[in-house]
Amino acid sequence: MGRKEEDDTVERTEGGVVVVNPKPKKGVIGKAIDLLEKVIIKLMHDSTKPLHYLSGNFAPTDETPPLKDLSVTGHLPECLNGEFVRVGPNPKFAPVAGYHWFDGDGYVLYNPDFAIWSSNNMIHGLRIKDGKATYVSRYVRTSRLKQEEFFGGAKFMKIGDLKGLFGLFTVYMQVLRAKLKVLDITYGNGTANTALVYHHGKLLALSEADKPYALKVMEDGDLQTLGMLDYDKRLAHSFTAHPKVDPVTGEMFTFGYSQNPPYITYRVISKGGIMQDPVPITIPEPIMMHDFAITENYAIMMDLPLCFRPKEMVKNNQLAFFFDATKNARFGVLPRYAKSEALIKWFELPNCFIFHNANAWEEGDEVVLITCRVQNPNLDMVNGVVKEKLENFSNELYEMRFNMKSGAASQKKLSESAVDFPRINENYTGRKQRYVYGTTLDSIAKVTGIIKFDLHAEPETGKAQLEVGGNVQGIFDLGPGRFGSEAVFVPRQPGTECEEDGGYLIFFVHDENTGKSAVNVIDAKTMSAEPVAVVELPKRVPYGFHAFFVTEEQIQEQAKL
Repeated sequence: MGRKEEDDTVERTEGGVVVVNPKPKKGVIGKAIDLLEKVIIKLMHDSTKPLHYLSGNFAPTDETPPLKDLSVTGHLPECLNGEFVRVGPNPKFAPVAGYHWFDGDGYVLYNPDFAIWSSNNMIHGLRIKDGKATYVSRYVRTSRLKQEEFFGGAKFMKIGDLKGLFGLFTVYMQVLRAKLKVLDITYGNGTANTALVYHHGKLLALSEADKPYALKVMEDGDLQTLGMLDYDKRLAHSFTAHPKVDPVTGEMFTFGYSQNPPYITYRVISKGGIMQDPVPITIPEPIMMHDFAITENYAIMMDLPLCFRPKEMVKNNQLAFFFDATKNARFGVLPRYAKSEALIKWFELPNCFIFHNANAWEEGDEVVLITCRVQNPNLDMVNGVVKEKLENFSNELYEMRFNMKSGAASQKKLSESAVDFPRINENYTGRKQRYVYGTTLDSIAKVTGIIKFDLHAEPETGKAQLEVGGNVQGIFDLGPGRFGSEAVFVPRQPGTECEEDGGYLIFFVHDENTGKSAVNVIDAKTMSAEPVAVVELPKRVPYGFHAFFVTEEQIQEQAKL
């Protein structure tokens, strides 16, 4: 890609990608702020508490250039030619104070001067071609990472620090560094470490704090950061980590949320990469909205009561995000090509929070949402010291229905806890589908297995745990001391002509007994306990977040750029 200069001094490639070149400043002012920060930490922060989410297999690792010809047990099917990639937190520098599990997951309220997230991102990739496998891991070269490399240490605030009066001082330190130009916020300060999506010839690394980062998958599997996307200056707000690509139209649908009105902004991006005008969505107060959904004709917004209340953070010595159990959950169904919010229709259900949706579609007058619902989440449960049991993270699969004619809303429980990271055959995104694949979670939210649900079957009642039967068609159990990550469905054939569950599930696994990591491939149709393939990895792969499969066709498309 060639480069071109702009009048506003921001450099872009010929493909419209912003070249990220921050200019932070060292000097007396920066040293004075560092000293003030050290004093505040010494007086107000308990440094004796262990940082669990930086230890064991949560601990960061180094970059790895492509390592070829890995050991493969079984066989890698031809449809897996491509690259399996997964993102996750991987701080290059130690935090100056606290660390929250979500510090690597980019949960934010967007403001150019300060954003509530931390950590750098590492992408772990497995390049597969003709039955052979290559492993690679690379940082996404964000503005944030480049600036911390410049200083040789962490300079950005973290969710783990945003608690009580100490959290308020942490915000002041961040704002001060930005206002005095110690940190350069020209290119934002996001981490790009939550999820991945492919659109308009680019693999995008996402966090909901900032704009997307564009990546290129090289023929040998290596991963190159191209820069940041602002869609020709049309994107001036944050960008969700969970946009939806319509498999029929090729369009991408997205949103951003903010601490300032409008608290939610909805966007549509054409197949050709053109971002349409913003559609502000009015809600009562700033919230965390991590995901949404689309159907053929609608977009589903979620006003859920995980609220951003910094005053209560100081007053009650709690995190800035507070779950208000007195408020109902609201779902706004908006025509997906709407030019304004005038036609949005709101529905209410009992209060809950949702991290991830599986899919949505239309049935007659109803819009149906399949989702993982959690009651009374407490983000402080995954902050710093590990708890023996995360009672407030009992995610369960649910079906929700919104009647566009009568205005009625209903919900139906489809599983016991704990289930999350739901995935489907994405050829059915926005259309009615039958199967959902999720991860089963233990008491501290580690992935213990992969579960398959059949939405055409009724859930069995009277069960206290997840087990095969009813709508649970299969569970792939990882076994004692072995933990996994989000599984991605890869179809044997593109489109919807073949069987919906005809394909494979691919995911990372770490064995805490041996300290070794691998990639597992299992048959999504049979959910057999015998993997189709196991690829032994040359390095430990830390626990992470979302994954994606880049097809061979997409890799070849990128090669032409």
